[in-house]
Amino acid sequence: MSNAAPAYTKPPLDESLYLAAEEDFAFIREQTGMHDPETLKKHILEVQQKAYDLYGHRCIRGFAFTRTRIATLPAYQAALTLGREREGAILLDLGCCFGTDIRKAASDGFPVQNLIASDLRPAFWNCGHELFQTNPDTFPIKFLAGDAFDPAFLAPTEPLTSQDEVSTPAPPLASLTSLTPLRGHVSALHTSSVFHLFFEAQQLQFARALASLLSPAPGSVIFGAHTGRRVKGFNMGGCCSGGHHMFCHSPETFREMWGEVFKEGTVKIEVELRPRQPDVHEIKSEDMGRLVWSVTRI
Repeated sequence: MSNAAPAYTKPPLDESLYLAAEEDFAFIREQTGMHDPETLKKHILEVQQKAYDLYGHRCIRGFAFTRTRIATLPAYQAALTLGREREGAILLDLGCCFGTDIRKAASDGFPVQNLIASDLRPAFWNCGHELFQTNPDTFPIKFLAGDAFDPAFLAPTEPLTSQDEVSTPAPPLASLTSLTPLRGHVSALHTSSVFHLFFEAQQLQFARALASLLSPAPGSVIFGAHTGRRVKGFNMGGCCSGGHHMFCHSPETFREMWGEVFKEGTVKIEVELRPRQPDVHEIKSEDMGRLVWSVTRI
């Protein structure tokens, strides 16, 4: 069976999908000072239109950029604890899109100077500044545009196994032009709605790239969420913007994938399949769900 999906036709925006949870509206209101519901809605719709005109991703159509999903993940509190208790702990949000999640981490007390975000498309980060009415001076978190599969941006290396292998101190985040210098220095790495963009072999490659960045110190964690299935395979009812059907791991196979990345006994791997919100990718299948996961150094 071919993995090619029917040509993706960008559907028009649909205002009825304006369904972000109340706590997410509260966060955006708090950050922007827009307390009038209609003013806030008009503002969000304008930013959505601009982003959708640039890149017609389904997550933009479904208002995923308004949701602070990082805070719903079990590993999030552990990441915040690292920010409070580990000197110089770095949190990286990879595939950050508008940067809503890393803004949430900053507002919850993770030291701003130790936060870094990265995405393939810098236009989305700029849309985030517009959404939250900030600029690089008022929200000075380091952003790096780049492709995690590009060895010039993130050199492929094996994960470190001990603190003794960390030979150099963490570089100043403001000086970075790629992610490679962060090898072994990232205490918490969040990536959501990213793995399911790739085929199975690419997902393993992506996991290896993330693992190379993770600090070997106990408690360091990679965590996130993305589309999954009860049984691994392609979601034939939907496609990625790249023009192929979405490959989805099951909880068991996703756990096994991470077991190929890290040596046995060095990490704790937790994965569960939760019911997914139906309003983002418009995938309707009882087999589909949201893989919520974390990989923690022990």
